[in-house]
Amino acid sequence: QLQLVESGGGLVQPGGSLRLSCAASGLSYDYYAIGWFRQAPGKEREGVSCISSSDDSTDYADSVKGRFTISRDNAKNTVYLQMNSLKPEDTAVYYCAAVAQIMFTPYCFREMKEYDDWGQGTQVTVSS
Repeated sequence: QLQLVESGGGLVQPGGSLRLSCAASGLSYDYYAIGWFRQAPGKEREGVSCISSSDDSTDYADSVKGRFTISRDNAKNTVYLQMNSLKPEDTAVYYCAAVAQIMFTPYCFREMKEYDDWGQGTQVTVSS
């Protein structure tokens, strides 16, 4: 059974850091891209970052470039989102999503429609 489980969310002060994890299990495909998305209250879900099956291709929203870093540990089937210099506007529920890719695909997308499988989300609150 497919599962994407996010963890690592919480309450942090502005300027602080958090590392989110997305653990995948039961996927029916061997190679996949992972996207991180977030949804703040009253706003649409937006793509934050993604990493392709090749691991070398990543993409970031302008609002998080230079502050967030996506990475993956294939041995653990886990993708991480390191979030530094957090701002109150980063407050949202963060979701990870997966889509099958051919091995070594050199691109990924941050659009929701590109992804087939979703986790349940983890809350990130940035507040003093």
